[in-house]
Amino acid sequence: MKKFCAEFMGTFMLIFIGTSSVVIAKGDVLTIALAFGLSITVSAYAFGGISGGHFNPAVTTAMWINKRVNAVEAITYIVAQFLGATVAAGIVKACVASLGLSTASLGQTDFPKIGAGMAFFVEALATFLFLMIILSVTSKKFGDSRFAGIAIGVALALLIIFALNLTGASLNPARSFGPAIFAGGSALSHLWLYILAPEVGAVLAAFGAKYLLGSEED
Repeated sequence: MKKFCAEFMGTFMLIFIGTSSVVIAKGDVLTIALAFGLSITVSAYAFGGISGGHFNPAVTTAMWINKRVNAVEAITYIVAQFLGATVAAGIVKACVASLGLSTASLGQTDFPKIGAGMAFFVEALATFLFLMIILSVTSKKFGDSRFAGIAIGVALALLIIFALNLTGASLNPARSFGPAIFAGGSALSHLWLYILAPEVGAVLAAFGAKYLLGSEED
């Protein structure tokens, strides 16, 4: 139960702070990237010691493939992550409504400027790179737990700068799920891409890590 709560809280923080930077603070690309990056860094140090600090179903998938969590833990984590993201998005919607702003914009992810094929590629690629970094810096063989949270947060911020204007830079099925449920529209109809593409990237990274890092031997 403690691990469930840790994953819920970490994912909640990520979505609550990150999407608030989009719709309440109305930040630019750098502000949004730092909001998400710093949120995951803070959450990693606050809750990572309890659950490992996944806060992302794609991360949990890769960790399960690399035998760092078992199947029961993986399912528990993913449920907690989706629930945390949904609660966070609901609170953001309430805050946006209290400001008299349109609740059609809740920091949801979408790809209005590019086609679905390119959007899928961008999300899968960015998630692959993100997971390769995570698997490396959290590896007993190659990583350093003192600095892993910082490296992961910086990596997420940099990848968001790359992908934000292409796909909204999800890299996380739960991150897209929460806002899409409340915003509806094309974000909801395109949700399949934001669930499937990061998972594809995660699976590729998991097997890449097995070859390159030997991470399954941790």
